[in-house]
Amino acid sequence: MIKMRDLVTLICGLLLVAGVCGIPNDMYTKQSVPEDPCYDKDRQPRACIPDFVNAAFDAPVLSSGTCGNYHTQRYCEFAPGSGRETERDMVCKSCNLLDPAGSFPSRLLTDLHNSNNVTCWRSEPIPANGSNNVTLTLSLGKKYELTYINLQLCPHAPRPESMVIYKSTDYGNTWQPFQYYSSQCRRMFGRPARLQMGKHNEHEARCSDPMHPGPGGQPSRIAFSTLDGRPSARDLDSSSVLQDWVTATDIKLVFLRVQRPNPQALLSLKAAYADLTSDSTFLPTGPSDNNIEVPAETAVSEGSLNGLHYAFSDFTVGGRCKCNGHGSKCSPDVNGQVNCECRHNTAGRDCERCKPFYFDRPWGRATAKDANECKECNCNRHARQCRFNMEIFRLSQGVSGGVCQNCRHSTTGRNCHQCKEGFYRDATKPLTHRKVCKACECHPIGSSGKICNSTSGQCPCKDGVTGLTCNRCARGYQQSRSHIAPCITTA
Repeated sequence: MIKMRDLVTLICGLLLVAGVCGIPNDMYTKQSVPEDPCYDKDRQPRACIPDFVNAAFDAPVLSSGTCGNYHTQRYCEFAPGSGRETERDMVCKSCNLLDPAGSFPSRLLTDLHNSNNVTCWRSEPIPANGSNNVTLTLSLGKKYELTYINLQLCPHAPRPESMVIYKSTDYGNTWQPFQYYSSQCRRMFGRPARLQMGKHNEHEARCSDPMHPGPGGQPSRIAFSTLDGRPSARDLDSSSVLQDWVTATDIKLVFLRVQRPNPQALLSLKAAYADLTSDSTFLPTGPSDNNIEVPAETAVSEGSLNGLHYAFSDFTVGGRCKCNGHGSKCSPDVNGQVNCECRHNTAGRDCERCKPFYFDRPWGRATAKDANECKECNCNRHARQCRFNMEIFRLSQGVSGGVCQNCRHSTTGRNCHQCKEGFYRDATKPLTHRKVCKACECHPIGSSGKICNSTSGQCPCKDGVTGLTCNRCARGYQQSRSHIAPCITTA
């Protein structure tokens, strides 16, 4: 009886003749090894970069104040309706961390955004008798090279009027401005609204209006492009200034002023608060915001502006894990710390240095023109440590700058290529052999010193003494009992 497996093979063999049944490609060939983006098909190094990602996704965000974090509070927003939001009425609702329907934690900023089910973070209502600054701090966990920062505003929420984006490159120890936003740049920050960029100042933060209405009315997001308008953006590889500019480990958003509602909205807000004053769950936080000027004819009572707040549904940061062109992937280690998977003999969280014993050329960022692969020091297998010397590198015209340290096997020299004093090269062994250097072993009486010729091994002999180690009398000489003249002439 023909087994089913044999029958299938027989049928396939017949169909193969007709060109119907094909032979799997891997039947006679081994599976191909996945290509490493950091090397070409000839295994020559080339620049490589990790995938472009939303570096903020699922990252922790710290808020200086979230609505309802400690007790029930009220927040107010524009009522849904037709027309521009500055012309709408305002409605107020309650927020409380313990109420799922009224909880707006900062983790909602970096979760998976769903446009069909918008979830919002809401700040505490802005106090009127003190600073109305609200901050959000995002930790990326590692250095990234950023392309953009995007904030999606919650529908119907008040808009920020002035804010600053800061960045840190040392995990929050120090901060520098990344971008200013205000409708009054000079008044708020002492900066022009549209700073002209040149190569002399392309590392400076600019200022612009975050809420300038576009063709479709009020904008729904605040978007910052890190390289927009900067002259060296087209050749980032050659601009160390811009490479530093786009690098960040943390992002901080500081909201300084909220956009003022129009008089009609303020009147509706006053009415909304009048309805809420009898609600025992409403706990006001202070009088009206002293940064918001209310016309006398529409002035509202103390505390009526407390519901104004900042609200965002999504916080995204587009960029790539910083590996300096020496890694195409980042992954967490056993401690959960994200690191580059370094190639080109580099090391460090960002592949920012050469790995040990690969110091024959200076470390450099990989570019399209030069992968700047770190080279192993040439110590002829006689050393495990080396250092880089720039002067030697320059004298070699950029060929080699490694200096071996702690040469073993009785070797010495920059490349452990010479035998140290008291030893000589064994010509029968390759330079890399661990016994390439032999001890001189000069005769203590026949030689005039212990140091032999490093190439031939010939010891310095006294008069009338001969031999590689000076261990016998020359022709015409005979041995004496004197240590000073061990061999004397027979003439």
